[in-house]
Amino acid sequence: MSILSKPSKPKEAKLFRNNRSQAVRIPVEFELPGDRVLIHQEGNKLIIEPVTGPSNIAELLAEWRKEAPLGPDDAFPIIEDLPAQSEDIF
Repeated sequence: MSILSKPSKPKEAKLFRNNRSQAVRIPVEFELPGDRVLIHQEGNKLIIEPVTGPSNIAELLAEWRKEAPLGPDDAFPIIEDLPAQSEDIF
């Protein structure tokens, strides 16, 4: 079933513990792409949606533009570039 399909009828799913987290077993017809999701709460409902990333270079650059500018602590360190030394390898 596509994530862009029309709303479906609710289906009961199993909750279980995974170490110290609560997890939900998602039925195959509600399977999401990828291996990560975003989750947020609206009232007593949990909304789970797939994490989507940029699909081309233009989208990637648009995402990077949202980041804060680099500061002085982000600069590359100055490394002394020493001249090459001859080595006797025999």
